[in-house]
Amino acid sequence: MKKLLYIPAILFLAACSHKPTDKKTQLADLKKQQAELSSKIAALQAQVGADSTKGADVSTITVKPGQFTNYVQIQGKIDAQDNVTAYPQASAVITALYVKAGDHVSKGEVLAQLDNSVLQQNVAQAQSQLNLSNILYQRQKNLWDQKIGTEVQYLQAQTNLQTAQKQVASLKQQADLYRIVSPINGVVDQMDLKLGQVAAPGSTGIRVINAEVLKVKADVPESYSSSVNQGDSVKVLFPDVNDSLATRVTFAAKVIDPSSRSFGIEIKLPHNKEYRPNMTAVLQIANYSNHNTIAVPINAIQRSDEGDYVYVNENGYARRKPITEGKTSNGFTEVKSGLSSGDQLITEGASEIGDGDKVSVLKSGN
Repeated sequence: MKKLLYIPAILFLAACSHKPTDKKTQLADLKKQQAELSSKIAALQAQVGADSTKGADVSTITVKPGQFTNYVQIQGKIDAQDNVTAYPQASAVITALYVKAGDHVSKGEVLAQLDNSVLQQNVAQAQSQLNLSNILYQRQKNLWDQKIGTEVQYLQAQTNLQTAQKQVASLKQQADLYRIVSPINGVVDQMDLKLGQVAAPGSTGIRVINAEVLKVKADVPESYSSSVNQGDSVKVLFPDVNDSLATRVTFAAKVIDPSSRSFGIEIKLPHNKEYRPNMTAVLQIANYSNHNTIAVPINAIQRSDEGDYVYVNENGYARRKPITEGKTSNGFTEVKSGLSSGDQLITEGASEIGDGDKVSVLKSGN
């Protein structure tokens, strides 16, 4: 019984003897954790302090006056100076085709023949009558020269001859209506006619193009009527053949089309085998130019309800400057007031800063 009473006492004394040791250990652990936290806090404070003194990363360019040109960009197409379709002038069956697509033809050359057999018979009859009238006139004239016969007989023979001549000429002109003739020198570009087909005026024809002389045609909106004129500089881009050329506007219409509210312009092209009619052309017409002005990239300009502005770098700090804008072209905007030559304009990073913010210039250009 005594042995059993000693066991709880021993356990109680052992427990009491370990409690002070656990608290000391716990205290030491907490102090260690506190030291570690203090070290981390100090490191973070140092890092935050370093970041706050570094400033926002930006890129700048030095502002300086130069030439600024504004362009009106419109789309046009290449057209042949001579591009016509020869149509039949009478309704009849096609009896002969003398050319095919790709053939070179001359002005006045017969391209196709229509059936005019009945008319040819009439021409033959009229020609016979003309021959007879001519013989009678010559005989009557010989008699009249010899003072034989009356003047009325001579004049009648003369009148009959003239009438017969006019009749033959009229029938031959009608016969010519049954031929399709090339109106220009060029190349047959399209042939829609077939032998035995009935041709009619204005329906189907033969297109002839003179590809040696080409031009670009385009319609310019009415709003540019005062700024786009004949003689203006223009850059013509041909996306399909990756080509371009600098030239001038050779023609600008003075009349506004009432339906499209635009006016036509033309630019003559030099000979180039790669240029073809109906090929797309992009025109950049210079309608405004200033040889001594400040122009800045569009992405450097910020917008607000109070007006547009830019940021410049002044001794490592961003300074906001309100500006007055002019025209915009090819990614640049003319600045009429607000900037001076030599200003360090902030281009990249401008949207991430405010007035007075410290900045760090990563890249600087002219």
